[in-house]
Amino acid sequence: MQFIELLFRLGVVFAIFSFLWGLIQFVLTLLRGMRDKTIAEEYLLKSVQYLFLADVTFLFCLTSVEEQELGIQEVLMTGMILLLYFLGKLQNSQSRMKLLNMNFGGLPIKMARPLFHLPTEIGVILLSMALFVLFVFFPDWARNPISNWFYESILNIEDTPVFGFVFKVIGFFVLLGILFRLLNGLSFLLSGKPMVSVNRGFNSGKKESEEDDFDPFEEVDDDER
Repeated sequence: MQFIELLFRLGVVFAIFSFLWGLIQFVLTLLRGMRDKTIAEEYLLKSVQYLFLADVTFLFCLTSVEEQELGIQEVLMTGMILLLYFLGKLQNSQSRMKLLNMNFGGLPIKMARPLFHLPTEIGVILLSMALFVLFVFFPDWARNPISNWFYESILNIEDTPVFGFVFKVIGFFVLLGILFRLLNGLSFLLSGKPMVSVNRGFNSGKKESEEDDFDPFEEVDDDER
């Protein structure tokens, strides 16, 4: 029960953080103009986003923000939930990239390709999780003006009657998504296969994908916005 409560709490935190980061992205887009991002710019921004998300998530592990007393059990559960969230984002990017490269009736979908590079994506996730672990040993390092701003903003939005309710609904769906990935992983460990394969719909009856010899993990473009 404690795990479910923590999962729901962090689902709300992730949802509000994504909203705030979206506003920052919007401002940066206006400053950049119509120029397309390079993959280096994309992953620089994503690294900053994930590192601050790991930082802010750690702040919510503190049983007392002022005294900085850590509950080890809560830290372990929070770290696992954060990792599952990152892996879910990675999986969504892979699925979107595969969808955009499918052929329907021999006609490829003409859409903007997301910037996506699997090794870099994994590296960003590992770096963010390493930072989270580092904060366990040096909790004072998690406190900085930017992470404090995110932390306070999340609390303020969460306490707002209308917006707070909306983000709690979104947080509930984040909770369901993480639970689904956790059950999928347990199913894979126990039976050798996941409950549901996310790639099943992309590969069934698609001869083109086999004949084109397309590498789904080569550099393409963008995650999600």
